[in-house]
Amino acid sequence: MSPALVLSIIALLSGFGLRYWINRRKFYRRSPTGAEVFSSYEKSVFISFLERMGKWTAYVLIVLGLLFFWSHSRQKKEKDKEVQIEVQNPK
Repeated sequence: MSPALVLSIIALLSGFGLRYWINRRKFYRRSPTGAEVFSSYEKSVFISFLERMGKWTAYVLIVLGLLFFWSHSRQKKEKDKEVQIEVQNPK
């Protein structure tokens, strides 16, 4: 396995995992009426800020994972093309 593929898998899993974890926490923090419940205003502001930053981090990880995967596919195509040229034109 190439390093780009490994980094792609790690970044994608981390990004989707982080989004899942944040959304799950948000879901379980809701009351029966659907409103989020916090013990204090400060906690509400702090947690909302951290979750917003966490979601942006997850988006960045997902985009990086896709870019690494794209890079891996481009490297594989170039390598396959080189092998095909060597087979057609042996020295």
